Amino acid sequence: MAGPMGHGPHAGNQKAKDFKGTLVRLSKYLKPYRVGLVVVAIAAITSVIFSIISPKIMAKITDELIRPILELVGGNPTPSPIDFSYIWNIVVILIGLYVLSAAFSYLQQFIMAGVSQKVVYDLRRDIDEKLARLPLKFFDSHTHGELLSRFTNDVDNISATLQQSITQVITSVTTVVGVLIMMLTISPLLTLISIIVIPLSGILMMMVVKRSQKYFIGQQKKLGELNGHIEEMYTGHNVVKAFGHEKKAIDEFDEVNEGLYSVGWRAQFLSGLVMPIINFIGNLGYVLVAVVGGVLVTKGRITVGDIQAFIQYNRQFTQPIAQVAQISNIIQSTVASAERVFELLDEEEVIPEPVNPVKAKADCGAVEFEHVKFGYREDRILINDMNIKAEPGQMVAIVGPTGAGKTTLVNLLLRFYELNGGRILVDDVDITEMNRADLRKKFGMVLQDTWLFNGTIRDNIAYGKKNATEEEIIAAAKAAHADHFIRVLPEGYDTILNEEVSNISQGQKQLLTIARALLADPEIMILDEATSSVDTRTELQIQNAMKTLMKGRTSFVIAHRLSTIREADVILVMKDGDVIETGNHETLMDQNGFYADLYNSQFNQEEEA
Repeated sequence: MAGPMGHGPHAGNQKAKDFKGTLVRLSKYLKPYRVGLVVVAIAAITSVIFSIISPKIMAKITDELIRPILELVGGNPTPSPIDFSYIWNIVVILIGLYVLSAAFSYLQQFIMAGVSQKVVYDLRRDIDEKLARLPLKFFDSHTHGELLSRFTNDVDNISATLQQSITQVITSVTTVVGVLIMMLTISPLLTLISIIVIPLSGILMMMVVKRSQKYFIGQQKKLGELNGHIEEMYTGHNVVKAFGHEKKAIDEFDEVNEGLYSVGWRAQFLSGLVMPIINFIGNLGYVLVAVVGGVLVTKGRITVGDIQAFIQYNRQFTQPIAQVAQISNIIQSTVASAERVFELLDEEEVIPEPVNPVKAKADCGAVEFEHVKFGYREDRILINDMNIKAEPGQMVAIVGPTGAGKTTLVNLLLRFYELNGGRILVDDVDITEMNRADLRKKFGMVLQDTWLFNGTIRDNIAYGKKNATEEEIIAAAKAAHADHFIRVLPEGYDTILNEEVSNISQGQKQLLTIARALLADPEIMILDEATSSVDTRTELQIQNAMKTLMKGRTSFVIAHRLSTIREADVILVMKDGDVIETGNHETLMDQNGFYADLYNSQFNQEEEA
């Protein structure tokens, strides 16, 4: 897929790519729960059988009630009185049948609820595991809102269908077959009249279903777009307000919302036509049955009770057909959702882990780039031929203008992206021969964009090491110069950071991420030393904490203020994705090249400030 979800190559025509294939694939999720589905089917069929028998038995009550009148009409002046004990016995039998029917109906709904939730659990687990295996470039090209839409809206849609539609299909099919048999036992002629209207219903239903399918798919796509837009606007609402773009954001929302309304209206309107059409045709059949049935009664070929039972069966016969029509609409919407989910599950994953992963013989933190070639896209190579060597314990500073490729270097080291050529060695082992987890354990990161989660300060620091003790957490906080400000907070280490971590300052966030990295105790550190948004005192604390962090470790420092990296063992000067100069501060200043120009211009700006 190119571009955000919902904008793939098939988004334009909005047709199901593989309706049957998607259904078959969805049914595979039901396989582990075959036993439960069999019980559901038996319970549904039993429930229907009990409800189907009822009209035939009820006919006996009608026949008994009308018997004296027919006897009088037939010439018997003293007909025998109505046998109410006989009627009461039938009523008791009917009550028993209805109770049994309801009990089996409850049983099948109860089991189906469990099965559908388990299937959805499996589906969500697969999506979650899939997201963990997707490369970073996938998330770069898809909005969070659209991913959330697939994880929630589409999966919920599948869940609702499994819960209701499977049992409805079983019930409807059983009802049609059972009612047909009962109708034939009463009158083959009336049954034939009832059946004649079915092909007409089917043809009209298929015409409507075919047209509405594309609109249901379009509805799910538009819903994903709307979620993406809303998530984006709410996340960045401060920026939207600051630049006065509220009207533009609302206009964009209105445009997407209008699209959703348009396609949703068409989908619902067309699906809404099915019931009136089927009811109209069903009523035509009902009138024909009533007229022909009346004639048959006058000729004495069937009883009034049988006519009453037949009319009930006729109603029961058309009802499941209408249900199937409704289910077909729901299934269309579900298949559209399932296609979007499976589309996500079929996305290209990261290169699998090596079968026999190699572990470094020594954990000393040596890093080497050999003829590395890389581009975020095949046709746009950013790094052509990069060669870097960082000895264990060295401080390597990476400098250069914005867009020079400094962050790309970090992404490649952690294998967030795969190389187009060359190789990267960590402790003399090619990173492609290592497990990603083993590779990433060697690295610690303190980046400009601090990432802390909604939880206590203690939990955020402990994130750096599994089963970290209280003493280790406090020691890491002290080493990072964070212990003092944490203890000043009302709840201390138990202070809960809110979702956006706005209850502590930017500098304090940075100190917490340093504490977390210290606790993890990696061999190699990646540091983004941007401290432009903090005061001088906090900046000094952060720089001291970073020095503690780098001590005895290989460190890659993305430098913004060149005055802070004079002590670096190696300075890599990057421009347009390539390392154009290498050396320490003195060597590079003596060369009087690109680095010297950068340093002098920055130094002059600081002097003027």
